[in-house]
Amino acid sequence: MTTPRPETSVGAVVVRRDRILLIRRGRGPAQGLWSVPGGRVEFGETLQEAVVREVAEETGLDVVCGPYIGYVERIGPHHHYVILDFWADPIADETLLVAGDDAAEAAWVPLTELSEFALVSGMLEFLADHGIVSTIT
Repeated sequence: MTTPRPETSVGAVVVRRDRILLIRRGRGPAQGLWSVPGGRVEFGETLQEAVVREVAEETGLDVVCGPYIGYVERIGPHHHYVILDFWADPIADETLLVAGDDAAEAAWVPLTELSEFALVSGMLEFLADHGIVSTIT
């Protein structure tokens, strides 16, 4: 029997015109909650490649992976994710979002309205800690 180990994951913080790209999780431990796009890194894939792939799979948006922001850990009874978050910039100015993979919905959310969304635990604090939002309301 193999011992479960933490899984390496990535997240993409995409901000455009004071709006942040969010997805509502369609399955998994955060089902029904909103978060930045992201997911597990596949074998042989760089972190940057995983960011680009995950955003495309979950939102239909093509991005360029930018600098590393920080990490979070999500630990539950049956999972342990180490999530490395990166800035990402859309390639096209306007693209129709299409939720896919494990995202039930994708949306551009004004940064000032984040507190109105059912976000994954710690997300608003992470964004505030890294200067992405100025205050937690």
